[in-house]
Amino acid sequence: MPMNRRDFLKNAAASAALLSLPLISRAASPVRGRVVVVGGGYAGATAAKYLRMWSRGGVEVVVVEPRTQFISCPLSNLVLGGSKEMGDLTFGYDLLKSHHGIQWVNDEVVAIDAEAKQVRLKNGELSYDRLIVAPGIDFMYEQLPSLASLEAQTVVPHAWKAGAQTLNLRRQLEVMPNGGVFVMSIPKAPYRCPPGPYERACQVAFYLKNNKPKSKVIVLDANPEITSKKGLFTKVFAETYAGMIDYRPNSAVMDVDVASKTVKTEFESLQADVLNVIPPQRAGKLAQTAGMSNVDKRWCEVDFLTYESKVLPNVHIIGDSVSAALPKSAHMATSQARVCANAVIALLAQQLPDPAPVFANTCYSFVSDKMAMHVANVYRYDSTKKIMVSAEGGGVSEKPSELEGNYAQAWAKNIWSDVLT
Repeated sequence: MPMNRRDFLKNAAASAALLSLPLISRAASPVRGRVVVVGGGYAGATAAKYLRMWSRGGVEVVVVEPRTQFISCPLSNLVLGGSKEMGDLTFGYDLLKSHHGIQWVNDEVVAIDAEAKQVRLKNGELSYDRLIVAPGIDFMYEQLPSLASLEAQTVVPHAWKAGAQTLNLRRQLEVMPNGGVFVMSIPKAPYRCPPGPYERACQVAFYLKNNKPKSKVIVLDANPEITSKKGLFTKVFAETYAGMIDYRPNSAVMDVDVASKTVKTEFESLQADVLNVIPPQRAGKLAQTAGMSNVDKRWCEVDFLTYESKVLPNVHIIGDSVSAALPKSAHMATSQARVCANAVIALLAQQLPDPAPVFANTCYSFVSDKMAMHVANVYRYDSTKKIMVSAEGGGVSEKPSELEGNYAQAWAKNIWSDVLT
């Protein structure tokens, strides 16, 4: 059902209010303890911030993150369309660290010793009372072994983790001849950011329409239909980019010949001038090596009141690695992070976590440089099913618009500010 801007803001404000008042705030004195957070993306950075805020500085927080800068995946498709630069999506961690007194270790966690409550880094080790792991996603290259090497990914980038591969794919588009063929593949769900691949198809088509109008975009989707905003994307493909975007469902990539940029599906082989294969995905590497990806050997099962792992005690998992019928999105990652932070503070205080968490998720998709559309949902905890389920509220755009494009830009600025300051 369509939702107007006033209703959306009302729902979002209500959800934000719920999450801004942790149950533990009634405690007479600050909670004590040490929490190590692995990962400085949307989920990890948010958890670190709210642990410090809601414990009133009582909880010592140490973030382990190998990167020195935060790069946003949301809006990175606009780099391909030409309306954003990577610098627009790249931020430092200095304000987050200084505003909240967060300790920061530029290193990588290679192992978790849950019994000893320690993590082993490439250069040392850290002890913890509670551990929060936000490892993001990894790719299942065993299904597409020809793409496993860095050399192959230079020729056929996925660009599904914003950064160098995004720039590589943009450069390939810039040198593609007018009349060339851009082929992209979408893995079978679940994967990071359900509408993201369809937004990418629009952004590439937008660039080509304005710069190389004789070119074509072929979308090979392993899914039987568009997985998010189906009606909206179907109309945009057919009208805005008529004759340019060729969408083909039930077209999983079986093999890739890197040298010739040729993909094989069950039905056909296609050669591209620019080839963008997004591989199947699973929980990030640390979740795998620690044995936490216990659902189909891909995703991590958690308690949705605390996000504590069902495999390792005192270890919490948030973000894209979680096994749930929920979108793997930046907004969802931050929502889970707040619930987890509140629960960890309660557990450190030997109290029960919030028995009925509620949060929202909103996802915008740009179909040109200025026009966007959204889908929004509210989720609540179902105590019988012990999972998060859709609740009253939310909705989807009637059509893309420049006004929604403005809302999307504002949403991005707000979430970056919340996560990083």
